[in-house]
Amino acid sequence: MDRLRGELLAQRTEEGHWLGELSASALSTATAVSAMSAAVRSGELPDAEQAALLKQIQCGRSWLAAQQNDDGGFGDTDRSHSNIATSYLVLAAWALSDQVIGEATDAGAVARLKGWIEAAGELDGLRERYGKDKTFVVPILTNMAIAGLVPWKRVSALPFEAAVVPQSLYRFVGMPVVSYAIPALVAIGQVKFLEGGGCLPPWSLVRRAAIEPSMKVLQSMQPSSGGYLEATPLTAFVVMSLSASGRASHEVTQNGLRFLRESMLPDGSWPIDTNLANWVTSLATTALAMDPEDDRSWSTEALVQWQRGCQYQERHPFTGAAPGGWGWTDLTGSVPDADDTPGAIISLRMQATTKPSLLGGDDSQPWPASQACDRGVDWLLGLQNRDGGWPTFCRGWGKLPFDRSSNDLTAHALRAIACLPQRDSAKREPAIRRGLKFLRKNQQSDGSWLPLWFGNQDRAEEDNPVYGTSRVLVDASPELGHDAILRGLGYLIENQNGDGGWGGGPSVRETFALPEGSISTVEETALAVEALVSWWARIPGDEGGQAGPNDILSGSLWDPSMRSSLRAAILSGTRWLIDAVQHERHQVAWPIGFYFAKLWYYERLYPLVFTTAALGRVMQRDELLR
Repeated sequence: MDRLRGELLAQRTEEGHWLGELSASALSTATAVSAMSAAVRSGELPDAEQAALLKQIQCGRSWLAAQQNDDGGFGDTDRSHSNIATSYLVLAAWALSDQVIGEATDAGAVARLKGWIEAAGELDGLRERYGKDKTFVVPILTNMAIAGLVPWKRVSALPFEAAVVPQSLYRFVGMPVVSYAIPALVAIGQVKFLEGGGCLPPWSLVRRAAIEPSMKVLQSMQPSSGGYLEATPLTAFVVMSLSASGRASHEVTQNGLRFLRESMLPDGSWPIDTNLANWVTSLATTALAMDPEDDRSWSTEALVQWQRGCQYQERHPFTGAAPGGWGWTDLTGSVPDADDTPGAIISLRMQATTKPSLLGGDDSQPWPASQACDRGVDWLLGLQNRDGGWPTFCRGWGKLPFDRSSNDLTAHALRAIACLPQRDSAKREPAIRRGLKFLRKNQQSDGSWLPLWFGNQDRAEEDNPVYGTSRVLVDASPELGHDAILRGLGYLIENQNGDGGWGGGPSVRETFALPEGSISTVEETALAVEALVSWWARIPGDEGGQAGPNDILSGSLWDPSMRSSLRAAILSGTRWLIDAVQHERHQVAWPIGFYFAKLWYYERLYPLVFTTAALGRVMQRDELLR
């Protein structure tokens, strides 16, 4: 445990918080290369800017050339299976960059990539992956049309003119994309209209009149960093679309190019996002606090001030979100959401339990952390959907997958609200009841809960019930219900792998050259162990122990052997984690992260943070180890 703590504390910045490190992404790199190539091809840029971009394009091409999988396709990360979206985007990047570099991509590599795409179903396979959600299908087709790989008639028209209505009405006008994709809606809708044939009068006149007003919306949403959501793909789609329609010199395009140039990694690749600093800081602090011997010496005034400084004080220009929420990073492209906001609240409250002075609360401090937590809870209460669950960004956008209410976010929000039990709020108790009802309703028949932003690439559905169930159980209170909790615990116990861990699949064994039967991941195993341990003391056993007031004493699914099964699962999972640490597997992250539009990523700190939290929980229950 001391080793894990030391490694985690060593990852702090000079200011005392954590930055983490996101995986390089073939998808991000491909879109960046395409965007820069489209800007150079426009002929609008000064010679010096073109020369600088060409160097970065060449670096990106070289990095991509080394990332092709053995099957000919491309995955989102260097540990990901090939997928149709990334493979198409790499093909488009190669075609576009060939045009401006004047040097053709290796013919054999292109042929193998095209062969994989054909075997994956080509455009039908792409549409099958995303269903009715046009958020990513239309941008990919737009990229291909700009590269000359498909005719413009294959690209669906997007109603960019709808962006000029007030943000509060977006959810009512039938947007064909998710809430966070409005910049792509505007830029891609415009290039399709201007370059792809437009439409007939009189509607063409209406759409043409909406170009400049919608460009002002695009400009108002762009953060000072130039990167929409700090995300390379979204920013790159905007840049390539504006460049392809004769606006490479526009301020929005130039700011986007600046972001792309500055966010390239030294090896010539781009990550899916700049960083998850606020998110990994919340995870790291709560993980350290699990250690029963932790003295909170890492909790400094500078850290608390930094966390408080990440809270939004004004209505957000991107989503129109009210003040009070936190996003995933302290950078300007971040957007407040219902996972990072609970994370920050829980982290601040956890620090305040042993260092009350850090929480503030006196009039001599202009913005004490106690008020920040109160405002964060108010923000969460205002975001709750009518179905009782919490969405990521915007209330009421429930038609497309990544805008719906989710189980892990709902459980996290409920835990954050419970952090302020003395706070007087007429909305608080009804919100908790509705949230618990949502979780009970959305529990799967096998006892699991599915998360929104995390997956498992070795499962056919690419979902991750181990992550979802673990997160719900860690955040849940007994009010969730005896049967729901017991079914969730039962799911984790029954789905423990033969090697003692959880999750993963064949690709784990193949990547790490592990023995037959070894398939578990550090991340999923740590999450499952933490969840099981969090309920250990509340489960009555067949060992003659005395039940406490918070014990689960009933439930139609109660089995007297549950406590023994629980202990066996915890101990074997703990042994697996200890062995993984001894073999330094906790230093190698696995792609369990699901970014926007089913894009895989891994975060270097996840295995270290999750393992620290799990083993800290185990140490709290020393009776487990006797």
